Amino acid sequence: MNTDNDIIYNSDFNSALNIYEKEYSHKDLIIFLKNGSVAEKQAAALKLDAVKTQQEAEILMMNLTGCDGKIREAVSFRLKEFIPQNPQFYTKFQDIILDALIDINGNICRNILFSIQCLKNYPEFYVDFCKSLVKKINPIIEKIRTFDIQDGKYKINKEVFKLYWYLETIYEFCEFIEEHALTTILSQTKNIQDYTIREKSAKILSKIHNNKDLLTIKQELKKDQNYYVRRY
Repeated sequence: MNTDNDIIYNSDFNSALNIYEKEYSHKDLIIFLKNGSVAEKQAAALKLDAVKTQQEAEILMMNLTGCDGKIREAVSFRLKEFIPQNPQFYTKFQDIILDALIDINGNICRNILFSIQCLKNYPEFYVDFCKSLVKKINPIIEKIRTFDIQDGKYKINKEVFKLYWYLETIYEFCEFIEEHALTTILSQTKNIQDYTIREKSAKILSKIHNNKDLLTIKQELKKDQNYYVRRY
């Protein structure tokens, strides 16, 4: 007997298959992205061959957060192609990108981090982006640092996941982050129990060569008990 979820899934699958098998104009695909169902938005994102205007970029980016995971992943996958083609279309989406970088789906996080590499050339993006990144990461560190075991392991793992991807982002953009802010962050993350966080901290420090406080933290992590931390 089919459940409601089975019916919805089959309906979405058939709708997506129908879109894949038919030819649609560029305009039709943009309309699907703006007003379509889950299946229509997912298929439209994958079939779209270009983002031609700022307005189209906005429609695409509105489907990167706050919607079904199938849409988010399809959009993030295509952004790896679309952002490098026209980086200037995407310089004002700092908040959306920061949210997408800690999506529950790690593939989306990975796709977005890859996609925004070319935005390092645009101060109108990276200045506010890096300031917001620092503001968002500090409360996450505080949650992990003061975690009460009674709150449950799931909650702490969720915050560690977010911190992991924000540290990966800092690694890519650390030259645009104030040294004081970087020191404040790494002086805390170097002591977090999860070794993957210490590893990401060490990875960031591998780029640092002339800051006394950061070099001190670097020396500490060179003696870390975990090999993957020490290797950086």
